[in-house]
Amino acid sequence: MDHATELVFEYDSPAVARAVERSVAVEAGDIEGDRSRAAVEREDATVTVTVDAADLTALRAGNNTWLTLVEVAERAAAAGRQHR
Repeated sequence: MDHATELVFEYDSPAVARAVERSVAVEAGDIEGDRSRAAVEREDATVTVTVDAADLTALRAGNNTWLTLVEVAERAAAAGRQHR
């Protein structure tokens, strides 16, 4: 892959980061294609998504996909904390 982006998300606690990471990591193998792939990692309260792509169009599409997935996971984690 010729192009890459590292998306870094920092949270208030490792518990929130863990919830986001677990929510999106399952997608890493499911949405990969011939032109892009992604990896999800977490260290303490930080989640990192690395998107690799063969071309800039695939990189932009991959970035948009992963930003959306993380946003949805963040909303779900926040909703879960409100209902405790």
